[in-house]
Amino acid sequence: MEIYLPIAEQSMNILILLGLGAAAGLLAGMFGVGGGFLATPLLIFVGIPPAVAVASQANQVIANSISSLQVQWRRGNVDLRMGLVLLLGGMIGSSAGVSLFTYLKRIGQIDFVIAVLYVVMLSTIGLLMMYESLSTYIRRRRNPEAPRGKLHTHYLVHGLPFKLRFYKSKLYISALLPVALGFVIGILSAILGVGGGFVLVPAMIYLLGMPTTVVIGTSNFQILFVAANVTFLQAATNGTVDVVLALLLILGGVVGAPIGARIAAKLPGAVLRAMMAALILAVAIQLLVELLRTPVSAFSLGTREFLQ
Repeated sequence: MEIYLPIAEQSMNILILLGLGAAAGLLAGMFGVGGGFLATPLLIFVGIPPAVAVASQANQVIANSISSLQVQWRRGNVDLRMGLVLLLGGMIGSSAGVSLFTYLKRIGQIDFVIAVLYVVMLSTIGLLMMYESLSTYIRRRRNPEAPRGKLHTHYLVHGLPFKLRFYKSKLYISALLPVALGFVIGILSAILGVGGGFVLVPAMIYLLGMPTTVVIGTSNFQILFVAANVTFLQAATNGTVDVVLALLLILGGVVGAPIGARIAAKLPGAVLRAMMAALILAVAIQLLVELLRTPVSAFSLGTREFLQ
């Protein structure tokens, strides 16, 4: 059954799009991430123009964040002050990222830049995750009673000025660090259509030193408003948000998320991380193959111009 996507200017099988949304929801339920960093490449694989895939996928990030944030807020797992500081950097970064996106689209390089950034980002994250999960598995096999490693170390950056006290997280650190972190996540969200949780969550734990209990809720707070800002700016500036595509992805995600949560409850953490790493690396390799393959046409729907 085909459905027409007005912004992508093409017809797609509705079951494929619902399946992709379900896959993103499954990842969200299994690994605690938005799934956008894998859903966007999958959309590109099935023929959605990268610029449209990036902008439309941000809507699913919003839906996932709202659902998760409600739960975390009721549990009291949101550091509102930290979230607002992260959000300050995120709003600036996402606005700058959309401007950069617009410029790259105008010169006809946005499709290439999106693909290259995804290959680099997914390859790096996948290799690091695979190394960490295998190391943890081997170490636990040799000595199941071994204590966990220290999560947080005081780095030089903690001597920066403009310190604030974050009572919920029991931290007294410079506000410049979370602002900078939010700025980077904002740029990633604008250019790659991701929530950035797969970068933000580890950084909040290992770099900022936040307790794990408040990390997920606080990151969802920041991601929600940044993704909303990206969606608004992309629609107003570039006209690349396909509402029909976004709705189908959200519907699929609602089905996939609870299934992923049930699967995650039955598997050890190290196994889950290894599975996620393998999936990330597989997508990165496929993107690299697509980059190196000779294009069948000199025409790009992402720019609607002939490439010179």
